[in-house]
Amino acid sequence: MDLGLKDKAYVVTGATRGLGFAAARELAADGARVLVSGRSKEAVDAAVAELDALAGPGTAHGLAADNSDPGTADRLVTAATERFGRLDGVLISVGGPQAGPVGTTPEDAWRDAFESVFLGALRIARAAAAALGDGGVIGFVLSSSVRQPIPGLGISNGLRPGLAMAAKALADELGPRGIRVVGLLPARIDTDRVRELDGLAPDPDAARAQASAGIPLGRYGTPEEFGKVAAFLLSPAASYLTGLMVPVDGGALRTL
Repeated sequence: MDLGLKDKAYVVTGATRGLGFAAARELAADGARVLVSGRSKEAVDAAVAELDALAGPGTAHGLAADNSDPGTADRLVTAATERFGRLDGVLISVGGPQAGPVGTTPEDAWRDAFESVFLGALRIARAAAAALGDGGVIGFVLSSSVRQPIPGLGISNGLRPGLAMAAKALADELGPRGIRVVGLLPARIDTDRVRELDGLAPDPDAARAQASAGIPLGRYGTPEEFGKVAAFLLSPAASYLTGLMVPVDGGALRTL
């Protein structure tokens, strides 16, 4: 299936590893050009080199940027349009917030996460909306915590559902301009972040086995499986999809 991604241009944040990089990789593999961002210049440069090796020189461009910085949103949009001469969409991904229960997680951790997970994402979406035209798309990498709480991830349980509702409201606002807004709800995808969370358990292997047993497909997803769903949702092939939240979870969520 031709997703229609050839020569399209996207910004993908948090794209030096994990889910963000997986999405950028699949976009590049299908012919898109990608600006990737992350906090470390060294990690950004490594991601750009890997994407260029995969899809050819000039496929990727990088920018060291922190989503919580108020200036990041405009920097990303400007860099992408100057580098590629166009902008067709953004995928807003950010590292997971500090783990811990609602009752004891420090207030500073909540404030820091709000700046990066919520407000930073909203700034990027708004900057992209101002630059995108008909056919543009804004994607949010959220979490299965949008639909049901994840034990031990109080901040994610608190912030992700609110951002999902903001995304749905934004879909209403931008729909008349032909701009789509979508969200992805990953659950147990086999990334460094999820392995770190499993590692918090007294027996990480047992924790992984227990989590896998609760997934109808009986296993964790791969980053590539997530990346392919993200690439489809951002592509012209998904041109009539907006305002929806797509679980990428192997059936783990029991909600509709």
